[in-house]
Amino acid sequence: IIIEPSGIFDMDEFFDTLHETPLDQWFEIGSILTIVDAEMPEVLSEQMEYLLATEAACCGKLILSKWNPEGQETKEALVSRILSHINRALSGVQCSRQFQESDLLVRVWDTLIIEDFQALQSVGYQNYSYVKQFHTDNMESEVHYFMHLRFPEEKIRELIQTILSDTDCGKIYRVKGTLPANDGTWWKVNATTEKIEMTSVKDGQAVWIVIGDHVSREKIDAHLLPYNTDPEYVSI
Repeated sequence: IIIEPSGIFDMDEFFDTLHETPLDQWFEIGSILTIVDAEMPEVLSEQMEYLLATEAACCGKLILSKWNPEGQETKEALVSRILSHINRALSGVQCSRQFQESDLLVRVWDTLIIEDFQALQSVGYQNYSYVKQFHTDNMESEVHYFMHLRFPEEKIRELIQTILSDTDCGKIYRVKGTLPANDGTWWKVNATTEKIEMTSVKDGQAVWIVIGDHVSREKIDAHLLPYNTDPEYVSI
């Protein structure tokens, strides 16, 4: 069973759930993997630094995403920067763990081979404690879902840019999801304030996930509704 929580997740809930009866008799934890964005800013909000630390603290392996080997930053510099940031965040929550280069998988994901996946299945996890500073129920950082979306294709980028730049929507870190395209395929969207990526894919689900601080669902609704042609639109 693969469990993929959101980017704003309390790892204590994961451990607590699997240690409850009768689940503790049915399941055991295999490998915990933490995906780290190679493009994450060096300075995050206090709560986002906390999430970075707590979601990495007990993992068996860090996996770097969005690595571009053709980029200006060398692999060595990138690894040093990412590990320094995570270790700094761990120290900030009084966690004794400090990651080394061997704890980080840096590979273009399209080039992963079967041996890589087999190795990830057996990395396990670590037991490290840290000082709990926030609870996901009262954190400023939030995740909201906007479902049953259909926009004119020429408006998609404009809508994303509007949401990212409108401070009334909150401080938006990321917009991701898929949207139906005119030709029957789908647009896969992955957007941050740095860049907006749209990729054509065969399958999808008409939903956007918006991650940010003090997110105003109502303000985002106000931007989307005038252009959405799906009458079953809902946001949560």
